[in-house]
Amino acid sequence: MKVPTHLKYTKEHEWVLIENNVATVGITDYAQSQLGDVVYVDVTTVGDFLEAGDAFGAIEAVKTVADAYMPLSGEVVEMNDQLEAAPQLVNQDPYGQGWIIRIEISNPEEISGLFSAEAYEKLI
Repeated sequence: MKVPTHLKYTKEHEWVLIENNVATVGITDYAQSQLGDVVYVDVTTVGDFLEAGDAFGAIEAVKTVADAYMPLSGEVVEMNDQLEAAPQLVNQDPYGQGWIIRIEISNPEEISGLFSAEAYEKLI
């Protein structure tokens, strides 16, 4: 399982890349391997303000559907439009082209509650 060291992680298996006040969010390599082949990514929360821990969408795989959760509080400002035509990017490139949403962070203090790569590896 790949766990890039420059990212932050959640116990729900999302990864977070923080650049200035924007967080790019996706699911980890571990999560996509557990889900299996992703066939649909449903995000209807673009433009919504959500709290950390709230579901921002769902990821549908061949065998199951899993909610995806906000790692940080903020406004969902963008969804990865590529996933509409190619949801398999979540499996093929979870830390790159398979990103799911971008959040404008409202409470930067929450960042300290995310896991480092080392701590996330111990979790999985």
